[in-house]
Amino acid sequence: MKKIVLSLLLVSAFGFAQDNEKENLKKTEEAAAKVGEDKPDGWLKVGTFSLIGNQASYNNWLAGGQSSLAGNLLINYDFNYKKEDWSWDNKLIVGYGLTKLKDQEMQKSDDRLLFNSLLGKKASGYWYYSAFLNFKTQMDTGLDPETQTTKISHFFSPAYFQAGPGMMWKKSDNLKFNIAPATSKLIIVHDHFTELGPSFGVEQGDTSRYEFGAALNGYYKFNIMENVSVENILNLYSNYLEDPQNVDIDYQLNIVMKVNKYLSTNFTFQTIYDDNAFRGFQTRQNIGVGVNFGF
Repeated sequence: MKKIVLSLLLVSAFGFAQDNEKENLKKTEEAAAKVGEDKPDGWLKVGTFSLIGNQASYNNWLAGGQSSLAGNLLINYDFNYKKEDWSWDNKLIVGYGLTKLKDQEMQKSDDRLLFNSLLGKKASGYWYYSAFLNFKTQMDTGLDPETQTTKISHFFSPAYFQAGPGMMWKKSDNLKFNIAPATSKLIIVHDHFTELGPSFGVEQGDTSRYEFGAALNGYYKFNIMENVSVENILNLYSNYLEDPQNVDIDYQLNIVMKVNKYLSTNFTFQTIYDDNAFRGFQTRQNIGVGVNFGF
């Protein structure tokens, strides 16, 4: 009899603990949501400036190797605005890198200028009516990787613009995605890149290409452990006017492992698929020790 009573008490206690845990979890989620809603109106600006270096040196090294020196500069700046049921998120990324191999000319290893702007008006829950603008280009001249003499790009050539209305799901500044089923896309190149043939999807003799399709943009940033942050940026686009099944992909992964306030190990991976520019995946990867300054 005592065992039965004890068992009943344990089951009741366990059930009560579960109910209590669920209630506490619900309260925590409600509190977290309330904090997000009570975030003060106005601008929230956060940015980092990073200098990343890599160096390798070999002298009479029988196993073989090539001396190299590389450096990257990265600016990642967010300036977001909130007022009542309005939300306006902006991100600027500027990246530039150079690498020097022994007995070879200096070459660029990174060259990016990106700006994303996303405006939203709350509809219900985490959903917002939205409008977005995306712009990306590079700042320096790009050379053909095989010849290293033929110019294939330079500042604002190519330049990519995307814009359109849609719906945004936003739980926080660090977790959101936007669906824009009526997106206009414009590609601009200088006419000397299309004199002999198409370039970046722009037909021979033209300087621009217009597309109309659907875009999906996602952003997720989180900490996997203390002082280790992971940032994911995903952009998908389908052109209704030509081969809508060939979806353009642009995915970027940034991992920052902080050593202290100023030092960190930075890892960046990016892959792009755009069959108008290149029939295959373009990938780049950078890793190195960085000096960081917040602003």
